[in-house]
Amino acid sequence: MTQIDKITSILPDVHLVFLMNEHSEIEQVSLTKTEQTYFQQQIKSKQRSININAFYRWMFFRVIESDIEKNEIKEKIRREAASLLNILKEQRISTIQLINVTNNAQHTLAFIEGLLLGQYSFTKYLTQKQESAWMLQKIMVYDENIEWGSINELKNISEAVYFSRDLINEPPNTLNTIYLAEQAKKMANENGIEIKVFDKKEIEAMGMGGLLAVNRGSVDPPIFMHLTYKPQNARNTQPFVFVGKGITFDSGGLNLKPGDSMDGMKSDMSGAAAVLGCLMALAKNQVPVYVIGLIPSTDNRPGFNAFAPGDIIRMMDGSTVEMLNSDAEGRMILADALHFAKQFEPKLVVDIATLTGSASAAVGRNATVAFAKTNEKTYEILEQSAFNTWERIVRFPLWDDYAEMLKSEIADCKNIGNRHAGAITAAKFLERFTQYPWIHLDIAGPAFLDKKDSYRGVGGTAVGVRLVYDFFKKMMSESF
Repeated sequence: MTQIDKITSILPDVHLVFLMNEHSEIEQVSLTKTEQTYFQQQIKSKQRSININAFYRWMFFRVIESDIEKNEIKEKIRREAASLLNILKEQRISTIQLINVTNNAQHTLAFIEGLLLGQYSFTKYLTQKQESAWMLQKIMVYDENIEWGSINELKNISEAVYFSRDLINEPPNTLNTIYLAEQAKKMANENGIEIKVFDKKEIEAMGMGGLLAVNRGSVDPPIFMHLTYKPQNARNTQPFVFVGKGITFDSGGLNLKPGDSMDGMKSDMSGAAAVLGCLMALAKNQVPVYVIGLIPSTDNRPGFNAFAPGDIIRMMDGSTVEMLNSDAEGRMILADALHFAKQFEPKLVVDIATLTGSASAAVGRNATVAFAKTNEKTYEILEQSAFNTWERIVRFPLWDDYAEMLKSEIADCKNIGNRHAGAITAAKFLERFTQYPWIHLDIAGPAFLDKKDSYRGVGGTAVGVRLVYDFFKKMMSESF
């Protein structure tokens, strides 16, 4: 991770990035007459990115827009920072000083965030050294308004995002349930988080029929992880519970996916990665909030004993489900985890999952589909966090009309409806297992990208880590 230092004066021989408004004075740096003329011409022509090569150093001026909404401004700054990385890499610049004269420390933080997240790459399986081995080694920050604790917090969040992205990007022949549990234990032990990993016998004893059914086609055992982050100064006595879908690879089971829909299915544990990353960030930053993480995990394969369409599965809560599609497996394992959460009398349960292609089709790669069975104030806080982190959400309804599509003649419900409203019927299925305030986040769209998108990169995005971290932190500030 890039080293970040605070400086109190600008160094004359270090490459410079200058954040400014359109009318900012740049008296902190001296320009030659030619450079000054060029700079003023660029400002008059409304250029937002101005690069000057002064031979002994580069000077990169970035003009911050002021006529758009503040969260959109921060996102543009993150993306501008990620774009600058291309120039820094091309010029082999490994140290920069970042100067902000906008009088808004949020601009500095957004730029640093774009630089940190934009550098991520997954190269551990490359056998030859690549040019991508370059990295930005040091950022020296000159900003009189910045609180140093905010920068440390940002670094810890970025480290957690890296951890989650690494998990998502691991190939399925490496990342099975056993590997996932090992990585979760290592992270938890390093950050003072309690963890209990239930094995197959314990899962059987608890009666987690949904998780066991999905696992029947696999050669690897299922696991169920229970993590607890409870600092002594936690402000809430009732925990927030964060549940993540941990399907380490989804072939679709006997309802086999077509090949072009299967090659990204190592990312079907993105929900689990988000839970682990969020807890890691909370612990590293010592946020005084009590959070429990729950992760049901298996892969979904068409083995000889795989569960079949028409099977009736008895769930952990005792209800029965007519399983009509083995590719609707995520909701089966989440349902058991949601019932398990009931025992903690939670203040709020949030689940996160790459659950439906319907969600992805509806909102694409740029948003998460959200469902909420909670008070409006809580949802408003979630929405604020979504725009603050630019991990935006779109709320879908939980109308009871959609529950009609899950009615079964031979069981308490079906695990899938018809071809309409797939994201909503999946949420209505999960709702059956919630007897508490609950939010469901379907991240099927933004969880995994097949081409690079600015600081989100390519591959696993770790969507949900920054969003839910920010949300829990904001909720912690509310009265309990």
